[in-house]
Amino acid sequence: MSDFQTRRTMMVDTQVRPADVTRFPIIEAMLHVPREAFVPESRREAAYLGENLYLAPGRVVLEPRTLAKFLEGLDIRPGERVLDLGTGLGYGAAVMERMGAVVTAVEDDPARAAAATAALAAQGAANARVVAAPLAEGAPAQAPFDVILVEGAVETIHDALLAQLAEDGRIAALFAEEQLGIARIGRKEAGLVNWRYAFNAGAPVLPGFGRATAFVL
Repeated sequence: MSDFQTRRTMMVDTQVRPADVTRFPIIEAMLHVPREAFVPESRREAAYLGENLYLAPGRVVLEPRTLAKFLEGLDIRPGERVLDLGTGLGYGAAVMERMGAVVTAVEDDPARAAAATAALAAQGAANARVVAAPLAEGAPAQAPFDVILVEGAVETIHDALLAQLAEDGRIAALFAEEQLGIARIGRKEAGLVNWRYAFNAGAPVLPGFGRATAFVL
């Protein structure tokens, strides 16, 4: 077993399982997908730490616990269409593709989008594609989606994005409220998204998801 394989197993055993993540497809995918292949080269040695991993100013790779708990709450099933917003270098997309999802991942930085595409291809993730576009716009051309995962914090989510969620679809986002990050899972029922509390975590607010500030003279 390689050193990274050992660290991957330790990540699952010490960060994921103790966080009440029990669904086998999540455990299997996180044991299989090499997280070190989806982080900046300079950060590979830190790939399995239990913390958000710096990616760029205002952007992180979500800590394994946060991603796993989001996936637990979303209950993704094979064949479902998933929109992954803020994919970074593609780790979350790779995990969900391994779980059997058909993933459209959106990244606002063209260089990161290209790197994510290459990393996913190298891992044989044939059912994950990356789109370079503003994160808050989603991927309307590929909608509707059964699941939307926002890989970062939000202060607000626009109705145009929620409209891309299919009826009975699920969405996960981390809401930045004062000093807290509150993870919520939403389900669309009769055209409206009803949110429930899931857990607490932290991450920077993603571009396009900040609350608009009024101009004051």
